[in-house]
Amino acid sequence: MLLLPRFQYHEPENISEACETLAALGNETKVLAGGTDLVANMKKGVESPDHVVSIGHLEELVGVDDQKEVIRIGACHRVADVEASELLKGLLPGLAMGAESLGSPLVRNLATVGGNVVSARPAADLPPSLMAYGTKAVLRSHAGKREVLLEDFFKGPGQTVIQHDEILTDLLVPAPPELSGCGYIKLGVRKALEISIVNVAAFFCVDSHGLISDARVVLGSVAPTPIRAPGAEKVLKGEKPTQELFEQAGRAASHDSRPIDDFRASAAYRRDMVAVLTKRALSMAHEQIKEKY
Repeated sequence: MLLLPRFQYHEPENISEACETLAALGNETKVLAGGTDLVANMKKGVESPDHVVSIGHLEELVGVDDQKEVIRIGACHRVADVEASELLKGLLPGLAMGAESLGSPLVRNLATVGGNVVSARPAADLPPSLMAYGTKAVLRSHAGKREVLLEDFFKGPGQTVIQHDEILTDLLVPAPPELSGCGYIKLGVRKALEISIVNVAAFFCVDSHGLISDARVVLGSVAPTPIRAPGAEKVLKGEKPTQELFEQAGRAASHDSRPIDDFRASAAYRRDMVAVLTKRALSMAHEQIKEKY
């Protein structure tokens, strides 16, 4: 049985105390929310922090708040609760799809939305749809707080812009326009407990003439971080949504991707699958829009 390394455990009573604790303890400190990534990495010896600051119990960091113009999701909101939320299925269906695809029921019952984001894994399930919706991350420290657009949040595998004394407290998702949709789809060898070989989120909205007024296509597992597909988005904007257009956008997204060969798939296979999954994710988004006419 793998044992955890020795560390000092801290359980602050509120966010302010948590931020002060992080500022006082220094760099060799990790924040614990659901623990599905951190605890596993500590057992493997990948992480060996001197201090662990637990925040998963803080009610301030849990919940979903529909503020009409923006939807606030607490960083410690459980992925299982996102999956089960009728509110989020209606407002942010792409995010609900990503939550449903994440791990197993046991993992989803422990994992948090913020944890899946700050882990900064290129294959993570939630960042693509969150980025497709134009989400901002709220980072708080003892000195104040700042907001960072999620597409600027990731620096590389396991690396983000979070400073050692900052905590991700909220995710702010702009309320999508009425005539909009977002699809998410992942490809793995198995249906459950699988790391994505490729995952894609696609969001677009249409104007009163039925033309695509805005579009975001986000690719995962095909670059060091989740990335936008600007070529695909350019193909879509200003056009009438059709399967032929989605196929063209898929080919453009394939050119936008930067995959590598590894033990799970070749770069060439990933590029091919980007085209296929982009078309399918756009079709999902289109079906959602057609239901609103």
